[in-house]
Parts: sequence; C-alpha cells; structure tokens
Amino acid sequence: MSTLKLKDGTEIFYKDQGEGPVLMFHHGWPLSSDDWDAQVIFFLQKGYRVVTHDRRGHGRSSQDIYNHTIEQYASDAAELVEFLDLKDVIHIGHSTGGGEVIRYVNKYANGRAKKAVLISAVPPIMVASDSNPDGVPMSVFDGIRDQTLNNRQQFYIDLTFPFYGYNREGADVKEGVQRNWWRQGMMGGIVAHYDGIKAFSETDFRDDLKNVDIPVLVLHGEDDQIVPYQNAALKSIKLLKNGTIKTYPGFPHGMPTTEAATINKDLLEFIEA
Repeated sequence: MSTLKLKDGTEIFYKDQGEGPVLMFHHGWPLSSDDWDAQVIFFLQKGYRVVTHDRRGHGRSSQDIYNHTIEQYASDAAELVEFLDLKDVIHIGHSTGGGEVIRYVNKYANGRAKKAVLISAVPPIMVASDSNPDGVPMSVFDGIRDQTLNNRQQFYIDLTFPFYGYNREGADVKEGVQRNWWRQGMMGGIVAHYDGIKAFSETDFRDDLKNVDIPVLVLHGEDDQIVPYQNAALKSIKLLKNGTIKTYPGFPHGMPTTEAATINKDLLEFIEA
C-alpha cells in the first residue's frame, strides 16, 4: 500500500500505476479509488500512467473527522500531485470528484494541469436557493443525511438502484456491482460521509468554472437520478471558457461502470485530441 501523510497528519491512500502521460482520477461520494477500475485498466493498457487516491475519510485513507470540504479535498489532491511531481496531468472526476477537480484546477494546479473531465459531476451547485431556484431541494439532502446517520448499511444498498439505473424497467441488474459499491462505501468513515453531503451539495463552483482556461470535457447521462444533468452539465458548459459537452440518453449516474466501453472511448478521444 502507498500512503502519503499530508501536512495536517491525514494519511491518503493512493495508487500510482504505469508509465506515460499522466491521468489522475477523482472518485465520487462515498466511494474510493476502486470505483475507477474499469478506467484504470483500460488506460494502463493504452500506455498511460494512472494515479488514483481515496479521498480523506474514504476507503483506505485515514478516517479523520475534520475538514471534509471541497476546498480541503482539492488541497489534498494538490499535495499528492506535488509529492509525486506530476506535470501536464489530465484530471478526471466523477460526481463529487468532479467538484474536486474543478476546484483543484482553478485554485491549486499551479500550471500542472493540462485538461479536465467532469463526469456526472455536481457543479455548478446542486442545492436549490434564490440564485439556483431549479436546484435540488435541501430536503433531499437532509434525507440523505438522515439515512447515512441512521441507516447507512441498508441505505448504501438501496442507493445502488438509482445510482446505476437498476430501478428502470429492463435494467441488467448486477449484484456484484451493487456489492462492490456497498463495500467501498462501508470502508469509509461515517463522519466523512455525513459531512461530505454538505460539501457536494452546497459548494458553489460557478466561479471555478468561469475561471478555468484549460480544455474541459463535460460528460453526463440524461437519466442521471442522482445529479440531474439539467441542473449540472447543461449549466456548467455555459460557464466554461473552453468546454465541450456530451450527454447520453438513458445513461445513469454510475455510467463509468455500467457504460464503461462508451465512456472510455470518449475519454480517450478527448485525451488524445
């Protein structure tokens, strides 16, 4: 196991594999770097160096109970990039990881980032407010908090159905995929997961999106039941200076797993462009 002790003492688990141009993947809530397995092996076989990490409090990283904010997550990613001395990196983030990516690229990259990809990502901002009236009501996130606090073991099974679109008629439900999601979730700390709900739902990424100059690819499923694409991808692309968008009819939130062949193909095309 490879770990990095950050400035505040938190230990971050990471995997640094392969040789070649560098790709760094940032996972979603409440998972771990294992959620990128379908992308990791694909790009290793294509001759890339692939770096993944478990966010603080998640997976195999230490279960610290403090600083579970997007700002801290982006700062942690910067420490890992600098420790490994990565340059010309393409950062790819799913869901909460997409928020981490855009904050990192805007505030912490220091010229080390080449491109970015936001997949099923939470920016610009999820929660409804006066400035985001068609956002997701706060009551939805309060429900997620309640379930995480009081029913986490069962909730993490139940959530896989909308996450992967397994609640749709005719869906090819794969219990192994569900169990793997549950495994990753239960490895993490409950405090990190509870506090992380506020981080992914209430952080405002609008300035980050506006300020980023590097090429950004936005990918989102049109049947995303977790992060509705109308409130996310369609708004993000309007704020990006150098953005490209592709949406997929019928694809769910967890499309990097369920639709890996399509997502990997489109990622490769953007990366090699």
